[in-house]
Amino acid sequence: MSNMKEELRKLADDFHQQTDNAADLTELDALRVKYMGKKGPLTAVLRSMGSLSPEERPLMGQLVNQVREEMETTLDNKKSALRIAEKNLKLASETIDISLPGSSSGSGARHPLTRVIDEICEVFLNLGYQIAEGPEIELDRYNFELLRIPEGHPARDTQDTFYMSDNILLRTQTSPVQIRVMEEQKPPLKIICPGKVYRSDTLDATHSPIFHQIEGLVVDKDVTMGDLIGSLQLFARQLFGENTKIRLRPHHFPFTEPSCEVDITCWTCGGSGCRTCKGEGWIEILGAGMVHPEVLSNCGIDPEIYSGFAFGIGVERTAMGRYGIDDIRHFYENDVRFLKQFK
Repeated sequence: MSNMKEELRKLADDFHQQTDNAADLTELDALRVKYMGKKGPLTAVLRSMGSLSPEERPLMGQLVNQVREEMETTLDNKKSALRIAEKNLKLASETIDISLPGSSSGSGARHPLTRVIDEICEVFLNLGYQIAEGPEIELDRYNFELLRIPEGHPARDTQDTFYMSDNILLRTQTSPVQIRVMEEQKPPLKIICPGKVYRSDTLDATHSPIFHQIEGLVVDKDVTMGDLIGSLQLFARQLFGENTKIRLRPHHFPFTEPSCEVDITCWTCGGSGCRTCKGEGWIEILGAGMVHPEVLSNCGIDPEIYSGFAFGIGVERTAMGRYGIDDIRHFYENDVRFLKQFK
């Protein structure tokens, strides 16, 4: 029995020494298997207890259990120490020096066209208008026919567009939205229709096959040309300044009667004449007029009871004037140098 005690003590001392020298958790687990596993020396001591007398076995068993508990305690303490060391090493390697200046990712800004659309919409929303939207892929019926532009009409030449079929096309104006609203809702109506429109124009400094419009429509009883003039005058002052004046020039649109082009006093010179307005003192910004009675009838609205006015604003033209931009292509090229100016 004395030999077994010496062997057991030597086994425990060797285990403690090698555990102290273990460099990581993998090595520590290997030591556990080596000394305390099924084929380890501690298990071998237990198996050899069969050679002891009945009086010696309980004493030896107690000693083996004591050594096992010491080895397990040493193992747990070392495991905790290695985990703490591993965590500290990881924290040290991932330390961030918060005294260094941060690196900014840069912030974006609203596109100039979005700015102008939002500003125009805000003016009319404050006047009690509602925003209406419709499909960009439109039927010929809504884009032309119901607006008094039948097949073969000269106005189609100036609004040549992209066709998917003989009856389906990319809309050339946002007027189809007005038609859809008049078909679906009863007067009184007071809406604005912002959105993209398409025409097969050659891209140059002042033309683009894709551009933006905001059209407005008011339909109610006893609506007059005076209501249109008052609304546009208020709009011009809200958007371009309190001293802005408007001027109406006779024009022709198939869907309005009477029709007019609307100019405002130049935002640069105030009407005295400059490079921006080419010396005229006025800048054209939109077309307008009273809704033609046939258009009302086409939408199921009795023109003997109701009347209305409509107008259309070119967003790109307005934005070019407001920001002094001389080439419409700048809006679509996504050049960061250009867009950074509008932060």
